[in-house]
Amino acid sequence: ECFIAEQNMVSVGMGCATRDRNVVFVSTFAAFLSRAYDQIRMGAISQSNINLCGSHCGVSIGEDGPSQMALEDLAMFRAIPTCTVFYPSDAVSTEHAVELAANTKGICFIRTSRPETPVIYSSDEKFEIGVAKVVRSSESDRVTVIGAGVTLHESLKAADELAKAGINIRVIDPFTIKPLDAATIISSAVATGGRIITVEDHYREGGLGEAVSAAVAEEPSIIVKRLAVTHVPRSGKPVELLDMFEISATHIMNAVKAAFAN
Repeated sequence: ECFIAEQNMVSVGMGCATRDRNVVFVSTFAAFLSRAYDQIRMGAISQSNINLCGSHCGVSIGEDGPSQMALEDLAMFRAIPTCTVFYPSDAVSTEHAVELAANTKGICFIRTSRPETPVIYSSDEKFEIGVAKVVRSSESDRVTVIGAGVTLHESLKAADELAKAGINIRVIDPFTIKPLDAATIISSAVATGGRIITVEDHYREGGLGEAVSAAVAEEPSIIVKRLAVTHVPRSGKPVELLDMFEISATHIMNAVKAAFAN
């Protein structure tokens, strides 16, 4: 960490990683890594092996307001050719993301959230790059819902409430946004009538929804509905902001009901 000097921080990290003498991690709010995009881009060109952790992503950080909310970071890092993009959803998956990043060549970005979230994986769960987790499924699932970080937990809340009404949904945690586990997403979509809903605490452009849409682009029977942050947000309580931008459990439930009603 180099305080409010993110360009310098990334440059120092890349210098330390030169010739693979160190396993280097740099950390700041994900929003502030945009200041160092030139250094990150040039690091990819020079085949740097550096790991970046971006915290405080999305509107779920709440009262700190939009200047602190990373809502473009997935788009930014997905565009880096040597970059692996991790998006863990609890403490266990975050620990595994760190371990995998430390042992992966190229640039790695780990997107972490501010709110306290429940631990959903056991300590002996295995994680792999490019392999998603199906965290909720049944023989009668109607829709596949894909969420990550905070929105995975909102998706699980929605699944619990919908189940009370006799509506089952499949919930997927992608774990890595790049590479994305297209095979699991496509097979789940086929099993749920070709219906996918993505939910992300990120702008619509360049994030989870667009990654999933690209992965299923050549599958004519699959339709993707994207829930995302649609305009510049404001300060507020996390619960209020998730609801305002329609990425809360309530809005996921509404989107699920609309998906098979049409």
